[in-house]
Amino acid sequence: MNNKLYGKLIFELSHAGRRAYSLSENRFGAYDVNTIPEHLRRQEPAALPECDEMTVVRHYTNHSGNNFGVNNGFYPLGSCTMKYNPIINEEIAAMKDFANLHPLQPAETCQGALEVYYCLQQQLAELTGLSEFTLNPCAGAHGELTGLMVIKAYHEQRGDNKRVKVLIPDSAHGTNPASAAVCGMEVVEVKSTADGLVDLDHLRSLVAELGPEIAAMMMTNPNTLGLFEKDIPEIAQLIHEAGGLLYYDGANLNPMLGVCRPGDMGFDVMHINLHKTFSTPHGGGGPGSGPVGVRKGLEHLLPSPRVVFHDDDGALTVDTSGDDSLGSIGAFFGNFAVVLRAYAYLLTLGAENVKMVGPLATLNANYVKERLKDLYLLPIDKVCKHEFVFDGLKDKSTGVTTMDVAKRLLDYGYHAPTIYFPLLFHESLMIEPTENESKQTIDDFIGVMRTIAVEALENPEVVKSAPHNTPIGRADDVLAARHPVVTWRQIIAEES
Repeated sequence: MNNKLYGKLIFELSHAGRRAYSLSENRFGAYDVNTIPEHLRRQEPAALPECDEMTVVRHYTNHSGNNFGVNNGFYPLGSCTMKYNPIINEEIAAMKDFANLHPLQPAETCQGALEVYYCLQQQLAELTGLSEFTLNPCAGAHGELTGLMVIKAYHEQRGDNKRVKVLIPDSAHGTNPASAAVCGMEVVEVKSTADGLVDLDHLRSLVAELGPEIAAMMMTNPNTLGLFEKDIPEIAQLIHEAGGLLYYDGANLNPMLGVCRPGDMGFDVMHINLHKTFSTPHGGGGPGSGPVGVRKGLEHLLPSPRVVFHDDDGALTVDTSGDDSLGSIGAFFGNFAVVLRAYAYLLTLGAENVKMVGPLATLNANYVKERLKDLYLLPIDKVCKHEFVFDGLKDKSTGVTTMDVAKRLLDYGYHAPTIYFPLLFHESLMIEPTENESKQTIDDFIGVMRTIAVEALENPEVVKSAPHNTPIGRADDVLAARHPVVTWRQIIAEES
């Protein structure tokens, strides 16, 4: 782009004396600066950029083009279900009648908002086969931690304090062992078989060895390879007979939606990512929402506050009285605007169309897999669910890596799939096309992936040196992580 404003920091566009905005006249009177402790006062004016309005607008508009999202391109990010968030959901979440509510209002003044909470809890329970949900957790990992806290409280309230070990498959998401550790539990890894499923023999040996110490087993189904764990009934029986509980990581719920339910499989506790399966936005650390559901008999352990329905007068109220409850695990009820979007999504689909989500996601993933497996290495060649994993290119002689393929995709206008995860394969390339992508979009993506594979054979340096059409080339990820430059002053000092 031939634009002198593009690629610069707003500080570099600053010129002394330029203004883009004038503050309105002070209506609150003068204040005595001496009332602020001296050590908190600035010794010199803040070094803010001084730019005219058009420079500011053009600067941020140009930089916004560097953002990639589902709204401007295909985003086949494995295990994250990057699903389009319809604009109607945004409009509903922004309605002043919702947006202007205060969480401390009396329940009788916000029955509509409480009804949204209550109805979504009921819908999630129906979709998953569990008894009751809390919408309090503010992210998937927060939900994991909350679910494990429920499990820990369950054992402690029965006086079973030895149960501190959590069994986790080696293909699990990294948040699983992290959440268990944060909850004060010990992680025990369960191996996978050559076909990518839980190794039942290894699990049996662990149960035999650790039985009285097992608090839970955490599982994702379909697993991280996109494969359905067909032995769930036996796994559930092993864990339950040992006295533990079975936890369902809802990150991969998308292909199951409307097809089968975790509660029916024997899972006791689960979390759901509203920002994955239920089409609410992913954010840079937020907004998120990770509702937690439990089977019958564990409801009393869920965190509070909770929305309760009164049969006598049909009113909804807020209950914080549970003696066994975990108590508050976040601010008030969680991210209400995210809950609104998920509720709007479910109402838009309706019961009949929710049943199409899982089958269509599965169809799309298998279609991409079959169209590319002649050029990309498919370690486990079997029917997948919502996602699958290649082990890089089939022809390894060119030296073109999964990282190279991911960078080359940027030149063609596509976000890269998840790479180098799961750790079961050296050159993992995890692809997940969601159910709402058209065949034309998927065919275009397949065409680009095939083009890159041919480039790797005929002109490998083009792929190895990618990207070529982006504002910056291939960044040094290690340097950026270890020595991040996040302030303008530091940049100026280093350049001088």
